[in-house]
Amino acid sequence: MRKWRPLIAVCLGTFMLLLDVTVVIVALPDMASGLAASLTELQWVIDIYALVLAALLLGAGAAADVVGPRRMYVAGTALFALASLGCGLASGPGSLIAMRGVQGLGAAAMFATTLSLLAAAYEGRDRSFALGIWGAVSGAAAALGPVLGGVLTQSLEWRWIFFINLPVSVAAVWLTLRAIAPSKRQGGRRVDWAGTAAFALFAGAATYGVVRAGSEGWASSRTGLTFTVAALALAAFVVIERRAAHPLIDLSLFRRPSFVAVMAAGVAYNAAAFGVLPYTSIWLQTVLGMSPVGAGLALLPLAATAFVAAAVSGRLLHDAPHRLVIGGGLLLIGAGTLGQAVLDADSGWAPLTAGLAVAGIGVGLVSPGLAGAALASVPPRNAGMAGGSVNTFRQLGYALGVAVFGTVATARMSHSLERAGVDGATEAAHTLAGGGAGALRRTTAEEALRAAFASGLNTAAVVAGVVGLLAGVAVLVWVRASGAPPVEQVRTNRPVAVERR
Repeated sequence: MRKWRPLIAVCLGTFMLLLDVTVVIVALPDMASGLAASLTELQWVIDIYALVLAALLLGAGAAADVVGPRRMYVAGTALFALASLGCGLASGPGSLIAMRGVQGLGAAAMFATTLSLLAAAYEGRDRSFALGIWGAVSGAAAALGPVLGGVLTQSLEWRWIFFINLPVSVAAVWLTLRAIAPSKRQGGRRVDWAGTAAFALFAGAATYGVVRAGSEGWASSRTGLTFTVAALALAAFVVIERRAAHPLIDLSLFRRPSFVAVMAAGVAYNAAAFGVLPYTSIWLQTVLGMSPVGAGLALLPLAATAFVAAAVSGRLLHDAPHRLVIGGGLLLIGAGTLGQAVLDADSGWAPLTAGLAVAGIGVGLVSPGLAGAALASVPPRNAGMAGGSVNTFRQLGYALGVAVFGTVATARMSHSLERAGVDGATEAAHTLAGGGAGALRRTTAEEALRAAFASGLNTAAVVAGVVGLLAGVAVLVWVRASGAPPVEQVRTNRPVAVERR
């Protein structure tokens, strides 16, 4: 048992930080009522965590090379725990969003070091086994997120989805200090803080612009200004990376069609598979009147089939070409998400089941293979950079997906309510999507509310499904046929494999 203590320590932290990506989904309606939060604020409760994690992951990996992975992991876990306490004690949506951002900072420090800690602790078959267990735990975190969030929210209250992190963090830090030897530092290496700041500004401005477009419109001057800032930040990032002695990412990698396709797959995967789920959860609870646990169980077909498919594909499809496994998985995600666009005013949760199950199979295929595809698309010397990049693009895809599909859904809801003759249709749509169906029932017919929400979810699911299908085709066309590189190639402090969120 002593031999596997490092694996347990790393898996505890990984499970916790990935659980917090999805655990809030089912708690959103209770947060909305308890904190008087708007739709935009609910979007940021979800997005800010994934956004900070994506924006700082590569920089955190470089910093871990300087200070040592174990020290970075322990510091990140401690910060994550303190931020979780802050989230649980939040008195308003602003403080909750701020603490979620700090959580993302701690999560980036943790996630950037997990794989390097395992690579240092194990060799040969033990390393392969450890990485396999780590991947399974990553998938389990996603599978249990909505259900655990529902159980905690219903049996206690939503604040306990954050308080539960405190004992887990203490256990992870204690085990890490006892079981993992201090890591060696890489002398002479500098952290590309300028590139990290420029990328963070780009990611934040792009996401904020999409959210702003949902409330003010795409033609708004503030929306345009925000996207201009995003474009300038991206241009600055490119200039900085070209001149940096130790860049976060070698821009020459983007000349490789396989690498570009894998990064696009990372964005599309998280966006298409999970970007609509927060609004589905709100619909289940505020329109259909389901409990938090019931809503979590209604979403379980996706998580359950993803878990089974990942386990089966890991055994049977280990040597299959990446482009077939990932491309086929994305096509299934696209088809399954399109299959969820079948709702009407009289629908319950059952019509979603088949689409969620099909999408879950796709998730189970894509998640284990995406890291291997990223590593296979670059020279071995860039393996750590490729792994960190695909993690970054995945989390960025989730943040942008929640923002984009929320904007799409509310625009369609507004159109439906306007056709039903509801006054202030745009404001009503934002209230409805933000979990305020109860308040609207006093002034709007139940049939109109149900029809509007169903129409919004259908439209968002169609857009998400098309994104998944297009990404699947891109992978099938551009990713070269190759198997995963051997685990022994992984000898870097940068993150080299992806989790499932």
